[in-house]
Amino acid sequence: MQDPYQVIHDTTFRLLKKAATELPKDVKEALHAAAERETNKMAKTQLSAILTNIEIAETGVPMCQDTGIMIFYVKVGHKFPFIGEIKNAIEQAVRKATAEVPLRPNAVNPIAGGNSGDNTGVKIPWINWEIVDGDSLEVTAFPKGGGSENVCIVGMLKPGVGLKGVKKLVVDNVMSYMGEACAPNIIGVGIGGGSDIAIKIAKQQLLRPLNDRHPEPEVAKIEQELMEAINASGIGPMGLGGDTTVLGVKVDYAMRHPASLPVGVAVQCWAARQSKAIISKDLKVTYVTHPVEGK
Repeated sequence: MQDPYQVIHDTTFRLLKKAATELPKDVKEALHAAAERETNKMAKTQLSAILTNIEIAETGVPMCQDTGIMIFYVKVGHKFPFIGEIKNAIEQAVRKATAEVPLRPNAVNPIAGGNSGDNTGVKIPWINWEIVDGDSLEVTAFPKGGGSENVCIVGMLKPGVGLKGVKKLVVDNVMSYMGEACAPNIIGVGIGGGSDIAIKIAKQQLLRPLNDRHPEPEVAKIEQELMEAINASGIGPMGLGGDTTVLGVKVDYAMRHPASLPVGVAVQCWAARQSKAIISKDLKVTYVTHPVEGK
């Protein structure tokens, strides 16, 4: 039998390498489509540079000098037999990826100062755990860049402003940071819950495929309206003008308290790094976002 620790470790290492060097297919296709329909000459130049950068990165080098802070989403089946191996395997895979991909060390102690040098430290990598039915393990590597993270917000709105106020908050945030988040962006919006719940929901939306429409028509309509409004701003790639400021806007919600209307807004840059795999109870690995050729 294979060593479960080693399988989880090696899978996580591959996820980090692929996330750093190769965009998911849907994001890459969306950037190509944006370049084809772009009418602004400067924007065409910026998108051409991004696409050239992506092509170079696929030779095995990170697509951006900022390779992100290490975040993972882990869905583990309640009958998966190797739960105890997961955390350590992920941490050691982060250390290996930092040294061998390589990834830029981005874990800085906010109290004592100093960089750990290996992208690990207090509470980093951050692992979002979810226990689900079944006997498999799903791991999503989500190394999040600092530039786009710096423009994420939580707004605590008065309930009376309604959805109109929610939309205004999202658009106003884009107008405030303009090109600082390396557009074209992907934006996740979380409505309701509490302040922590709203931003957690918002960030989870960044994992959704770009062609994924929310199953509730009212929410899907908000996604479309926000995308159209933001792209009408003319901010464009890298904030230098153009038709494409966002590749997608994804929205979800939780029930809220009658007295509050929290809204989380999570922003992702064009280097939308993520990679996902599923490990079965018998340790067979299926790579979802970056399939192994021939499988």
